Amino acid sequence: MKENKIGLVVHGGAGTMERGKMSPEREREYRAGIENALRAGWEILQHGGSSLDATEAAVRTFEDDPLFNAGKGSVFSAAGTNEMDAAIMDGKTLKAGAVADVRHIKNPISLARLVMEKSPHVLMSGEGAENFAKEHGVELVDQKYFFTQERWDALQKIKAAEKAGANGDKKFIITDQDLHGTVGAVALDRNGNLAAATSTGGKTNKLSGRIGDTPIIGGGTYANNATCAVSGTGDGEFFIMATAAHDVSALMEYRRKTVEEATVAVIDKIAKLGGTGGMIAIDKNGKVALPFNTSGMYRGYVDPNGKFITEIYR
Repeated sequence: MKENKIGLVVHGGAGTMERGKMSPEREREYRAGIENALRAGWEILQHGGSSLDATEAAVRTFEDDPLFNAGKGSVFSAAGTNEMDAAIMDGKTLKAGAVADVRHIKNPISLARLVMEKSPHVLMSGEGAENFAKEHGVELVDQKYFFTQERWDALQKIKAAEKAGANGDKKFIITDQDLHGTVGAVALDRNGNLAAATSTGGKTNKLSGRIGDTPIIGGGTYANNATCAVSGTGDGEFFIMATAAHDVSALMEYRRKTVEEATVAVIDKIAKLGGTGGMIAIDKNGKVALPFNTSGMYRGYVDPNGKFITEIYR
């Protein structure tokens, strides 16, 4: 039997990213962060590991890096809290696990996987999810762990702009980087199994309790061996309304579109609704797509020669 190709794609959020506004060392840090996530997932795939393990490892790497809006670098809600969402899905069985509004979980993606494997549920939230974590020996961390000065300053900036009613100037003070961001990974393993994993701190200044598309299966996260694995980033509400991630799979299954055509069509649909963002996807043959309708998306993939490619701008 022919050995399947393996593949891995990751993203660290999409938004307005201007070359002129990012210092060379900052850009190097972001590229290194993307590469670290790729390396974590790729090592697993190369040694015959599962796509589930690879996507979880890649996303955990992002969660531990304060540069990205997930885990350690999560943004603050209007109430000054860090409220995180994550999801993982297995393309072979269509089993999925997700958590929403967790506040003391160092690696939400691993708790999402635990929900998938150790509970009868798909999605758990808040206190219940954290109690479930404790029962399974997951270490809880103090909210202080998630504090980063940069994210805190971003919240203050947005609050000040709101107070001033500075809608006219708002766009000059506030960058997309301050507002939102998500991390994700999609992979194909040697056995031909697909998986997707996504994690986020949500939107800066979101109402406490707001949940985006990340933990919504079919919204920001989806995987099905028959078609593809998808992870989205951007205006979560629009991804939910468009059932974006599942729509990519449906276009491939019912309309026989390629992964490239399907993802582009869905990003266009989101744009028509008024939303911005991007997505990464990989199909069952290892073909990848990384479309976005913003000026940039932190993204990376492993090319057919095993080389790590990292990109930020269009």
